[in-house]
Amino acid sequence: MNYSFEYIDIILLAMIAGFIFLRLRGILGKRTGFEGKPPPQFEEVLKNVNPDIKVRQNDIFDDNAQKEFLNGAKIAYETIITDFSDDDNKLIKSKPLLSKKISDQFNEALKERNNRGHFAEITFIGINSADIKEHKKTNNILKVTVDFVAEVITCVKDKDKKIVSGNPEKIKKIYDTWVFSRDMRSNNPNWQLVEILT
Repeated sequence: MNYSFEYIDIILLAMIAGFIFLRLRGILGKRTGFEGKPPPQFEEVLKNVNPDIKVRQNDIFDDNAQKEFLNGAKIAYETIITDFSDDDNKLIKSKPLLSKKISDQFNEALKERNNRGHFAEITFIGINSADIKEHKKTNNILKVTVDFVAEVITCVKDKDKKIVSGNPEKIKKIYDTWVFSRDMRSNNPNWQLVEILT
């Protein structure tokens, strides 16, 4: 008699297990081994997925990031402006502040100035304002356009130290619009000057 009860218990447990299995299968579905091709609208997204990179979607260039960027942009601006008065360009060469295009343009201007026997004297007074005009992300490249207003004392002299242009005793206000760029996938936090707008 006890054996018959044990059989009934086993049958009941099997029925319950089978019911639970069928319910889970209905809810979760089943894997057949062929998942098919992803919908076309997801193909481009899948190509760009990199599991090793954490991407922030909405706050990639939020207020805090912009404030931090502007602090660095001001330092870069002063460094580049003052370094342009040196013939050796040490500061710019020691740090990757310039893209190849801008670096080539600066070097060409320095070479032309040296060929004329001229040299520049620049005293950087300070930056009056630095404002982000626009920022745009294309693929993984973020470009930020900044309007600078600064004050400098500048003049160009010839080999006999005669003034060719500028005034060594007058403060001049300058207006510049520079475009900085950075690859957001890179671990390198440095930005580069990629364009000077006139």
